[in-house]
Amino acid sequence: MKSLVALCCVFVSVGTEVALANTQPPGRQEQGHAVFQRWCAPCHGRAPYLPATAALTVKYKGKIAGALEDRKDLTAAAVKTFVRQGAFSMPPFRKTEISDADLEALAVYLTGKHAR
Repeated sequence: MKSLVALCCVFVSVGTEVALANTQPPGRQEQGHAVFQRWCAPCHGRAPYLPATAALTVKYKGKIAGALEDRKDLTAAAVKTFVRQGAFSMPPFRKTEISDADLEALAVYLTGKHAR
């Protein structure tokens, strides 16, 4: 019986952690949207003629959205890595440009829409 109670506690604990991970503080999405508009949208916005959107559309042959806001496969780790390290013609962004807090909000914005 004690084992069953312990097992139930583990499931409740894990379920609570997952639920809390998918719950974002108010304003986090808005902050991430503002960071995206400021730093990312000029290349990665929804317009098909933007350089990064066009390049990703060609790269994925239309099977995955070129615009980052329309992607459903992004992870927070991938967003943070690409922002800090850059890729191809995309420069890396320093913490003086996109702070760690802003980067976290950006990752929430780009991944949070499909995590719910």
